[in-house]
Amino acid sequence: MKYLLLPSINSPADVRKLSRLELKQLATELRDYVLTSISQTGGHLSSNLGTVELTIALHHVFDTPNDRLVWDVGHQTYPHKVLTGRRERMSTLRQLGGISGFPRRDESEYDTFGTAHSSTSISAALGMAIAATQKGEKRHAVAIIGDGAMTAGMAFEALNNAGMPHMGHVSNLLVVLNDNDMSISPPVGALNKYLARLMSGKFYTAAREGAKTVLKNAPPLFELARRFEEHAKGMVVPGTIFEEFGFNYVGPIDGHDLDALIPTLENLCDKPGAQFLHVVTKKGYGYKLAEADPVKYHAASGKFDPAEGFPKSVPSKPSFTQVFGQWLCDMAEADKRLVGITPAMREGSGMVEFHKRFPDRYFDVGIAEQHAVTFAAGIACEGLKPVVAIYSTFLQRAYDQLIHDVALQNLPVVFALDRAGIVGADGPTHAGAYDIAYLRCVPNMSVLTPSDENECRQALYTAFQQNHPCAVRYPRGSGAGVEIVKEMTAIPFGKGELRRQGSRIAILAFGTLLHPALAAAEKLDATVANMRFAKPLDAALVADLARSHEAIVTVEEGCTMGGAGSAVLEALAAAGLSTPVLTLGLPDVFVEHGDPAKLMALCGLDAAGIEQSILKRFGAKPALVRAVNH
Repeated sequence: MKYLLLPSINSPADVRKLSRLELKQLATELRDYVLTSISQTGGHLSSNLGTVELTIALHHVFDTPNDRLVWDVGHQTYPHKVLTGRRERMSTLRQLGGISGFPRRDESEYDTFGTAHSSTSISAALGMAIAATQKGEKRHAVAIIGDGAMTAGMAFEALNNAGMPHMGHVSNLLVVLNDNDMSISPPVGALNKYLARLMSGKFYTAAREGAKTVLKNAPPLFELARRFEEHAKGMVVPGTIFEEFGFNYVGPIDGHDLDALIPTLENLCDKPGAQFLHVVTKKGYGYKLAEADPVKYHAASGKFDPAEGFPKSVPSKPSFTQVFGQWLCDMAEADKRLVGITPAMREGSGMVEFHKRFPDRYFDVGIAEQHAVTFAAGIACEGLKPVVAIYSTFLQRAYDQLIHDVALQNLPVVFALDRAGIVGADGPTHAGAYDIAYLRCVPNMSVLTPSDENECRQALYTAFQQNHPCAVRYPRGSGAGVEIVKEMTAIPFGKGELRRQGSRIAILAFGTLLHPALAAAEKLDATVANMRFAKPLDAALVADLARSHEAIVTVEEGCTMGGAGSAVLEALAAAGLSTPVLTLGLPDVFVEHGDPAKLMALCGLDAAGIEQSILKRFGAKPALVRAVNH
């Protein structure tokens, strides 16, 4: 497509100069540009194609960046990035040194709040609105939140807070519900568009407030009128619940119709009080392949031809996610007590087949990680065996529930922690860097760190057999490609294993970094232990290796502060051993987005990096002198 308008748009100020007809042309060009860009870089697709008109309308009506736009999750902000001066950098999207796939405050003044986890936008926008009032500044704060994110308790906590009397008159807050599933909306058409414009207009507001003034002198009539209005609106719009929170509800309107969006937003700008606009969009809008299968086209993992769609996947090594999915089905077949729980990550966590085969034992609780964990605890109380499939980064959101509701009661809940360690293009918001550190300090909790696909299957089985809470962590993508044994065999609990006997240096590997550790050990003639458990730690093996080697090196794909390496140091201190220890893992920084292999190399966690770190610390030849510990 030849772009006529898009090259002239360098900031939202340029968008605000365009006529309605030009804005429609801009929407066509922007959608094509986003699709073309993603086809070259990969990234989230369906959600971004669905927010083109909404993004244009928001930047056209509001004085951004003075007015604050807060995008929930933020995976739908590619059109926003293009319109806010980052068009030429879209070719670097999600690449090392390039722009992020999510909003980041340090990337642009138009990214007012960093996001990537869901359901935070209303809280943040409310804070900005209150801050503007406190500072005497006139500006709007707009939260754009999806219907999926509205399932989370945090979103309703924010709505409830906004309506509390002590918050005062929040007159500069607008919540835009981007409903792209039509799960709570009636059909969108001329009647709804008319009603939305009517309810956001000055005449309706004046008539409504005037009637209130008159009827307040006759309380029975006022209550009757209030109830009539509530039920009349409830017949055509699902807004009663939002009105009860203290918001003026408007909608639903077609989120792809600029002729409906722009006048409605303009009306809402001038209205007092907290406003709630319900727009209906279609994921993948304008790209027929994505419209037909928005789940498949949720995100592109790499380059593709827009005319052909995503290439057919070539069977290769199974991913850890697939290993988990197969184990879950096999285990459910063998043990009818198993139930599977996910907080809205059926596809991402590999539970599609389980859902098909065991629908009565599958529970998707929505984007509600806290509820997922306590829900699992309740199930465990009744003698069933819940398996919670959750990304490492998302379990952070349910830490209190994990401690208070599961671990404190010592309930046998299995946490299958996908995306442990570096995740690549999604960046620091999705990295599973902290689970070993934040889990191993919790009493009754065990943490298993399998090194390959088969060991992952057996580790999941081992965890399932326990009568206390266990977490099994595994990374994104595939592993070493080892043969997966269908028969499930328990791993000796809390025991590591020697994988290579060497001299002088002993490398203790936790998880899939066993394989680069083995490669480095070949160069150094080092001993390598596959530890398999971060908790309980095989303290006897650690002590034996400390006594028989000059130095210990720990390797983990997790944060070094408080991680498995720290556990080894604690064990040595408890045993009264002073063997030097080098802890290798993720540094005390938020690791940027980029190619996972490159990021691992930058963190010194590939074979070459492990070798160089050991040589730098301990030298190439035996040179350590220490007392023999007995």
